[in-house]
Amino acid sequence: MRRNCSPTGAAGAASPAETDLPRPELPRWDLRDLYPAPDSPAVAADFAAAAREAKDFAAAHAGRLAGMSGRALAGAIAEFERIEEILGRLASFAQLLFAADSTDAATGQFYQTVTERVTTISSDLLFFTLELNRLEEPVLEAKLADPALATWRPWLRDLRVFRPHQLSDELEKLLHEKDVTGHAAWSRLFDETMAGMRIDLGGESLTVSAVLNKLSDRDRAVREAAGRAVGAAFGDRVKLFALITNTLAKDKSIHDEWRHYPAPGSERNRGNMVEDEVVAALVAAVRAAYPRLSHRYYAMKARWLGLEKLQHWDRNAPLPDDDDRTIPWDEARSRVLAAYGAFSPDLAAIGGRFFDKPWIDATLHPGKSGGAFAHPTVPSAHPYLLLNYHGRTRDVMTLAHELGHGVHQVLAGEAQGYLRSATPLTLAETASVFGEMLTFRALLDAETDPRRRRIMLAAKVEDMLNTVVRQIAFYRFETLLHDERKGGELLPERIGALWRQVQTESLGPAFEFTPEYDVFWAYVPHFIHSPFYVYAYAFGDCLVNALYGVFRGGHPGFAAKYLDLLRAGGTKRHRELLAPFGLDAADPAFWTKGLDVIAGFIDELEAAG
Repeated sequence: MRRNCSPTGAAGAASPAETDLPRPELPRWDLRDLYPAPDSPAVAADFAAAAREAKDFAAAHAGRLAGMSGRALAGAIAEFERIEEILGRLASFAQLLFAADSTDAATGQFYQTVTERVTTISSDLLFFTLELNRLEEPVLEAKLADPALATWRPWLRDLRVFRPHQLSDELEKLLHEKDVTGHAAWSRLFDETMAGMRIDLGGESLTVSAVLNKLSDRDRAVREAAGRAVGAAFGDRVKLFALITNTLAKDKSIHDEWRHYPAPGSERNRGNMVEDEVVAALVAAVRAAYPRLSHRYYAMKARWLGLEKLQHWDRNAPLPDDDDRTIPWDEARSRVLAAYGAFSPDLAAIGGRFFDKPWIDATLHPGKSGGAFAHPTVPSAHPYLLLNYHGRTRDVMTLAHELGHGVHQVLAGEAQGYLRSATPLTLAETASVFGEMLTFRALLDAETDPRRRRIMLAAKVEDMLNTVVRQIAFYRFETLLHDERKGGELLPERIGALWRQVQTESLGPAFEFTPEYDVFWAYVPHFIHSPFYVYAYAFGDCLVNALYGVFRGGHPGFAAKYLDLLRAGGTKRHRELLAPFGLDAADPAFWTKGLDVIAGFIDELEAAG
């Protein structure tokens, strides 16, 4: 179940509040393009068909791949893809229902049932990728001489990245089937605990998401009360969250040891089709840039707010002269599509489908997943976007971000199909961050009031710091935690100390942290669902900054090349995709280019006073 999310803690990651009633102008998605309902005969029919066809597939092909011709193997892959897409449709439907309301018991039951049944059926298909990876290179290359199989070369290439880490068929099947009682079960416990939590704030009983949203309130007393209330609520439950975190970290350590991954983040890097060294270069470049980026900006923000020191509840505080008026949904739609259209009418036309059809849920209601994401579902259907739209400028940026994901998913799905459309996380953030940049630049270029321009620049800087600096700090926290967990279980206090260490390093001397902030690691879902995911945001932001610089420099045919990049899906790696633009992410100077864009915005803010 693949989805692309906005970064947790970013300025654009708004959350639902139960005090905000669903507004009539906000769209709700209609999942009937997947299935009419959980109890629909179509769901039962697809499960039955997938189960039958998976067993037939195994009976026909297991143990026979080495002797197949290239053309016959291509046909088998196409058949495998068709069955996998049925399972993908079922899993996507259940996940989207659960995201819309994870507090409903029947929905949770359906989600778990689907997860278990998909896992059981896919066990019959597991042999296929394992057996493909056992083919020796000369044997596979001989088969790839057939043009029918050659079209699958990118998928086979990416599959075989995991070849050195593959275990025996029996172990692979065991790990696959036990995931529903392992990582998936602990993730569900986290989700349901978060969704069920209520925090008392000012006499109201609010969800975690609603209280986190108060951390950007104009009133500092409200922000402080919210920050302390979140700390108290998670402090009361910190043993549970520490247990979940310790268990999953140990589970991953066992997994990595059996598969011989050199570092906790290595498997994620393989999945992202990016070398460990490239990620290390990114992390080193961002950490080295902390003083000229976050440290410098937050020192300015403290002066603007009239504070000697910032507390954690001041990080996303609005600036004193920021009116941040409410932006109606229709206006947000118009702004984003206009920015997309000025770059490429084709891009805007695809983006317009999401608004013309019920593919977006932007409503605010309890039980709904916080933040925002784009879920590609399957190419035979279409992506869906989830947002929590409060009408702030940052929500417009979130819309631009998720729409970028959606357009990317449409283009890649139509061009490449189910197996080849999946884009590594590092490149999946390209379209989303580029969409944000297009929208921001369009708004900034249209603004003539110096005060408003300053507010917009500051908001963009904060968004970029949240996307780059904060996510690399998250990545550092995960790395330190997983490395130390190898020596034994970590007490909640020790996890909190690691959290404070990376936050102090990344945010700088403008901040002092009150004790309750030591438990704020517990609300970050990426640590639970997708370990070591978070650096992809920084990768994507720096990549887009460099890419946008090429665009602003008048690179010939940029828009057409950019659309080709999106259509490529997962068929090309970062070096191939960036080569037409004269960029190379393996070059250490590449990251400096991206970070210089953020520094340039801060320079402009400093000059404005």
